[in-house]
Amino acid sequence: MEADPKALPWTEAYKLLIGSVVPRPIAWVSSLSPEGIRNVAPFSFFNGVCAVPMIVTFAPMRFGSGNKKDSLANIESSGEFVINIVTEPLIEAMAATSEEYPSDVDEFVVAGLTAAPSVAVRAPRIAESPINFECKLRQVLHFGDTAGSGSLVVGEVVYLHVADRLIADGRVDPKLLQPVARMGGPLYARPELLDFKRRPSSLER
Repeated sequence: MEADPKALPWTEAYKLLIGSVVPRPIAWVSSLSPEGIRNVAPFSFFNGVCAVPMIVTFAPMRFGSGNKKDSLANIESSGEFVINIVTEPLIEAMAATSEEYPSDVDEFVVAGLTAAPSVAVRAPRIAESPINFECKLRQVLHFGDTAGSGSLVVGEVVYLHVADRLIADGRVDPKLLQPVARMGGPLYARPELLDFKRRPSSLER
């Protein structure tokens, strides 16, 4: 198959993109509306940028209506948010927050999640998630305002929470974390860990 992405319906381009760029980590973003309504939503266009300052990004897309997602509107209004890491025991709750709800619905309640107070931002964090990045907004880049377009949210991590049980030798142990990643369509993946350092080099074979 060969195609000019601009010549494809946005839904077809989207399917090819999410089926090819895999697996994708999931940013489970919690935010507050100007009215104080709590919002939680997952985004699988998510990654880290650098450590000093600690910068993370995620990209909310616009779907059928072309409207901004509540998370993006809340972040632009408040200038802050929390990225919570999704683990295998939390898949069902995460999936519940991926549905489209009216702006006055509290997804913490919908998914049965516990809202824990943050230290440096007003937005609550998800207590059930073992890793939380409290973020201040640095920049938003918009790439259109129609269905299929999206925005890049750049946040600076100003405080972080990592469950002590996950730390081994100063690192997060992925076996203990049990992270999940998004594949194409409704599929998710758990990592299969490969330690290349323990494999013999071509000179040793």
